Amino acid sequence: MSLVDNAKELIRKELASAPGPVCVTSSFQADCVTLVHLLIQEQPDIPVLFLDTGYHFAETYKYRDEMVAKLGLKLTNMQAVKTVAEQEAEFGKLYESSPDKCCGFRKVEPLFSGLQPYSVWFTALRRDQSPTRANLAETAPFQLPGGKMIQKVAPLAAWTMRDVWAYNKEHGLPPLPLYDLGYTSIGCEPCTAKPSLDGSDRSGRWGGKKLECGIHIQASS
Repeated sequence: MSLVDNAKELIRKELASAPGPVCVTSSFQADCVTLVHLLIQEQPDIPVLFLDTGYHFAETYKYRDEMVAKLGLKLTNMQAVKTVAEQEAEFGKLYESSPDKCCGFRKVEPLFSGLQPYSVWFTALRRDQSPTRANLAETAPFQLPGGKMIQKVAPLAAWTMRDVWAYNKEHGLPPLPLYDLGYTSIGCEPCTAKPSLDGSDRSGRWGGKKLECGIHIQASS
């Protein structure tokens, strides 16, 4: 079975067996666009959750809006309780002094709150993205704050970036323009650089100080 067929089969199985509402998170990187495209073929109105941190590249926001229009997506923008201005007035530039705290405020808390209504969470994680994802399972239970368990599904777990590019080219899905500038993993602008010469795709994130923002780490009960 091909990677595409395997992903489609897993998606159909999880959609059919879901005990409640389902969603997909998307940062509108190439693999996220692949997954969203696969999902909307089965459930066109699936909620697409986007973490609007307030720190994204202007190109990311523009591309997000273009792809929402192109694919007819049901988009939900999740935002932190404090605006960027409010956070910086109180704490300064946390992305410089305490990136974990910044990610906690602007990514982890909004996402975990936004996931509460759902029973299944589709994500575009892949095993080859970084060492922290090498043992990624296609399906696994995931605990949210308060103890709620949801099903986390990664249909692209076994894919490589080459597989992602091939799929998107075949289906006429244009890439986020920042890839043409040499970026391989794209998040908030202050914490995103081009990858190191001998590093993984995510080696350009957070100045090499860490590889995860925290949204894929189990919450404490």
